[in-house]
Amino acid sequence: MSDLPQASRRQLLKFLGCAPMLPLGAFATTSLLAGCGGTNSSVAPSITDFLSVSFTSMPAPSLAIAKEMATTTAGSSMNVLYADSTTVSYKLSYQPFFITGDMVSNGAGGTILSGGYVDINNRPIIDRSAAGKTPQFFSDAPDGTSLLSLASPTITGLKGKAVFAVVQFEYTTRDQAGVSQYGRLPSPIAVLTLDQDQTTGKLTLVSYHNVNTSGVHGLWITCGSSLSPWNTHLSSEEYEPDATVAATDAQFKAFSQNLFGSETAANPYHYGHLPEVTVNPDGTGSIKKHYCLGRISHELVQVMPDNRTVLMGDDATNSGLFVFVADREKDLSAGTLYVGKLGTGFSIDPAAAGAAITWINLGHATSAEIEGLANSLKSTDIMTVVTTDPADATFTKVFTNGTANWIKVKPGMEKAAAFLETHRYAYLAGGSMGFSKMEGTTVNIKDKIAYSALQNIQDSMIRTGKGWNAASGIALDKALVAGGIMAHTLTGGQKDLGGAAINSEWMPVQIKALLMGEDIAADALGNKANPNKIGNPDNIKFSEAMRTLFIGEDSGSHINNFVWAYHIDTKVLSRLLSMPSGAEATGRHVADNINGWTYIMSNFQHAGDWSSLHAIVQPTLDPLVRNNYKDRYGAAVGYLTADPLNMKLSKS
Repeated sequence: MSDLPQASRRQLLKFLGCAPMLPLGAFATTSLLAGCGGTNSSVAPSITDFLSVSFTSMPAPSLAIAKEMATTTAGSSMNVLYADSTTVSYKLSYQPFFITGDMVSNGAGGTILSGGYVDINNRPIIDRSAAGKTPQFFSDAPDGTSLLSLASPTITGLKGKAVFAVVQFEYTTRDQAGVSQYGRLPSPIAVLTLDQDQTTGKLTLVSYHNVNTSGVHGLWITCGSSLSPWNTHLSSEEYEPDATVAATDAQFKAFSQNLFGSETAANPYHYGHLPEVTVNPDGTGSIKKHYCLGRISHELVQVMPDNRTVLMGDDATNSGLFVFVADREKDLSAGTLYVGKLGTGFSIDPAAAGAAITWINLGHATSAEIEGLANSLKSTDIMTVVTTDPADATFTKVFTNGTANWIKVKPGMEKAAAFLETHRYAYLAGGSMGFSKMEGTTVNIKDKIAYSALQNIQDSMIRTGKGWNAASGIALDKALVAGGIMAHTLTGGQKDLGGAAINSEWMPVQIKALLMGEDIAADALGNKANPNKIGNPDNIKFSEAMRTLFIGEDSGSHINNFVWAYHIDTKVLSRLLSMPSGAEATGRHVADNINGWTYIMSNFQHAGDWSSLHAIVQPTLDPLVRNNYKDRYGAAVGYLTADPLNMKLSKS
């Protein structure tokens, strides 16, 4: 580093002498430095000498050190390469803001239960399942997270600068009696105010604010999320409740009871949409729900750089590839919904050419008009749905969630069907509704490639699988339970299959395999997917600065779920972080530059959620996990940091 000008040397020393941080943002390219806090305009141009980032790969933990399997374990390093061939290495570690169930500051002199559930009137929902104990329910499943800053925050009393995180909580696994509570409680969503130390980059929680969701009918199973280009948190409502059976569905009735105090008050058509959270300068948040992006199993959406085109994950069996093109930039309240149709050649072999994608226009709508339809219509008003063959040619056979339905849209109800019964209608319209568990989506802007995670590749994707249909264009001979990641080539100048121009330069036109897991016979620990490859990828996020795809797992095949970094150019896959055994890796978000610092966000869900997969490790790990995470009721919200003990000023 002797060739660096003195000004750059001082700047580098400032960052290298720090505590938890990932300082890439301060050394990135000129374009990334725009508005970068903590930089000095007098610094010589060589501050842009950053060339690339790579990661070492940590080994998978084993029972030889059992405690590492029962907690978050980071054993990898981030290596930053500069133009003079100097590499600076930062050992990674994990820093939680809190474990759910902790009492944290509410910013007003009191405390609040992190991950706590409230009803439509913002009153605590109480777990009465154990005699003599009445705690407030709290989640063990934090999921989608966005980290952001605002131009003019009004937070006072901080030592550094205000940074905000929006965190949503998907569900809670069980009550005190051990009975499943999945989907039975309305999902909370919170804004965290964080104090960013300007010397170290460390983030410290200073207040926690529950977003009031009563104006959007509460939230249903919020899973993955993304940060919009206009700095709002785009949430999700996964596994839309089936309106045709909601009145008798025990899960939906329990959700309604917990939210409204009545088993019949909730309307299924109010759920399965796209909520959007805006963070206010004082650390509070407001929410609206967009009803015109299709009522599907929303997972993790990606808005393209045009501020209008939205590629959507659809986490279901018989799911589809959906795109919404908004009428106006930075406004998702009106637009056109499309479903993809695959050409020939779909493959999960990364060496294969892939398949073309064309687009079917499902209709144009505003959020207000679809919410109005949701308020006034029942499923029987929109279409007739039966689950046995009616032997009537006016019905069409479709598959939804692996089950055959025969459907007939009521006259004049095409728009209601498109936006409220989207899965069934998209199938009817000719969309390729054959994916299984299409989860997170993200975009590589420079190369105009989007990525989608397939948590598993089975069921409707396999010729003999549940819900398979030849019309989908997907006809694999063998399942890949470990799943994989697909890449979509993006371009403009497209027309839908009706001949109308699509007003977007960011439409997927080809899908091909990028990175696949590998099923194996159970190994000595019980892994059923190769632990040195991805297993059941779920939430993914691409970093433009690092040219790296970050991958979180939701695996029923790995004993510990991992967070991976896959460098798009070098094709190197590195394991960064291991979750407690039985826990899912969630909350994937990468902030390339917040006031000069880079953050890789990571949460986990349901530690010690044991299944037959864990038969070998459970006897050893269960007491450790229970001790670490509130008897398995707690889970972490946090981020990857750099460990100062491993920082060096030179390679020697």
